[in-house]
Amino acid sequence: METAVGTHPFAHRSEAEFAEILDFYGIRWEYEATAFPLTHDTDGRVASRFAPDFYLPDVKLWVEITTIRQALMRQKRRKLRRFAALYPDLRIKLLGASDIKALMWKYQRSARGVVGPSGSTTPPRKRRERVGEAAA
Repeated sequence: METAVGTHPFAHRSEAEFAEILDFYGIRWEYEATAFPLTHDTDGRVASRFAPDFYLPDVKLWVEITTIRQALMRQKRRKLRRFAALYPDLRIKLLGASDIKALMWKYQRSARGVVGPSGSTTPPRKRRERVGEAAA
């Protein structure tokens, strides 16, 4: 399911909710701003990349949001460890499902009367639109 906030499409509702929180508090953010190479093939070409979900330029922090099954968290953490090893000067934070729930609870209490109980998001968009926009 893909959702959007303003003109920004997101791959998952939790990303849209996080963007709403950042907007509410006036925190500048960029969505999937950079894809960092993680591995290269034998010819030196990039074999895998990692594009953290958010970059918060004012605090120079990358944020990866994942609400995937707990069993897949190990794979995500491994990818983040590789990122940290290759880019030690960059800060990154992984937010899991419990982190997002805690933020939403706090955000909803702070924003009572400003947004609905699940935040305000626009209807889902098709993933291929997002891929097409990224290629442009």
